Amino acid sequence: MMILALGLVIFLGLHSIRIVAEDGRAKAIAGLGDGPWKGIYSLLSLVGFVLIVWGFAEARWDAPLLWAPPVWARHVTILLMLFSMILLAAYGFKNSHFAVTVHHPMVWSVALWAVGHLLANGSAADQLLFGAFLLWAGADLFSAYARDRRNAVVYPPPNWGATIGALATGVVLWGVLIGGLHLWLFGVSPVAM
Repeated sequence: MMILALGLVIFLGLHSIRIVAEDGRAKAIAGLGDGPWKGIYSLLSLVGFVLIVWGFAEARWDAPLLWAPPVWARHVTILLMLFSMILLAAYGFKNSHFAVTVHHPMVWSVALWAVGHLLANGSAADQLLFGAFLLWAGADLFSAYARDRRNAVVYPPPNWGATIGALATGVVLWGVLIGGLHLWLFGVSPVAM
């Protein structure tokens, strides 16, 4: 599980810079320039992500089982993933009621994804992966809402067209995911009994 842990440290560490060192991040961007900062950030994020995928694929089959999830956990996870996919889609529909209400729909999407998968999976590798993302999402939301208050961020009024777009896109993403994509990507069907 060392590769998984290293990937999480790199990926979530990078995505935590704004949480723990917003001034340092601003200075780094000013010093390097926006383009080089984004390039370095993206490259290191990709390295972290690849390590997470590789480490999880390696650890998931041999990791000790910490608890056996009850059958109902799978159903709750499928429902949470529907909301997660709608919120993920809402990130692209900034004027949707979903985005305007939660202000940070992608981070909420990650939080719901992590909670659902923590419920439905009981191995040490699962708990490390999804637990780390849940902790990060909680810290990021706390930081983002504080930053919004500090900067007096005003969100646009919601738009029903954007809301319908986010809802439709999220439901399609969810349907594709449970309809076979999850099985193809991860070797596990969320709807198999």
